[in-house]
Amino acid sequence: MNRRATPDNPRTGRGRPGRIPLLIVAAIALAALVVPPLLPWTHSAIGWDAVRAPLFAPGHLLGTDTVGRDLLARTLVGTRVTLAVALAAALVALIIGTAWGAIAGWCGGRIDEAMMRIVDGLYALPFMFVVILLMVVFGRSIVLVFIGIGAVEWLTMARVVRGQVIALKERPFVTAAEAAGASPVRILTGHILPNVAGVALAYLLLTVPQVVMVESFLSFLGLGVQEPLTSLGILVKEGADDMDLQPHALLIPGGVLVLVIVCLTIAGERLRDRLAR
Repeated sequence: MNRRATPDNPRTGRGRPGRIPLLIVAAIALAALVVPPLLPWTHSAIGWDAVRAPLFAPGHLLGTDTVGRDLLARTLVGTRVTLAVALAAALVALIIGTAWGAIAGWCGGRIDEAMMRIVDGLYALPFMFVVILLMVVFGRSIVLVFIGIGAVEWLTMARVVRGQVIALKERPFVTAAEAAGASPVRILTGHILPNVAGVALAYLLLTVPQVVMVESFLSFLGLGVQEPLTSLGILVKEGADDMDLQPHALLIPGGVLVLVIVCLTIAGERLRDRLAR
């Protein structure tokens, strides 16, 4: 009997398009990792004899910027740095949010109430102001960039994990573990959190594009990644400054930035919707 293609059936064709966004991002990340060492120019090498070289110039496939730096190398390295910062910051948010939400959901009562009121208070703060304040007070190192971003991106993750833990701690397998004498830490780490992992992964995928946008905005303002490193935000800023003479210097990194954000958002939403069924 022929089986109809449905989103729930992984053996059919209609389930496969959900993988396309992740494959696109994976291809971009792979190119950003593999291609730069193969290029004749590094992302920071200055060539005064090739300033503002056009597209497809000899030795410079995407041309050069205002000081002769190869735009292909800078776009690939900038993509790599942006994705690395975004992934690291998202992992920081995952760790903090999962721990906070799991403790609040498991303890319940006044502890839960107090912890979630803290989350609500942090939600009320201007998000970008907090990140910029961290950059100004503690410096502009790339380590602080992803720690600072991740430290304020965990709030949604905490709420999601808390809700999942509250629902799961009433399940029979948790009651059986308690009857067997398992400690709360053992129950959380060995029984509840593995069942939360799928939902946490979905929201992790949704956190990464948010962090990409935040990092790009900070770099655009000059508060994020610093030279000699580069990022998509820096490239968009430089392209905007030189847009009248070299529109491709803005359109290429901007296009990569939009493509990464859209693909990660679609992948995260599809995974979240699938787990919600």
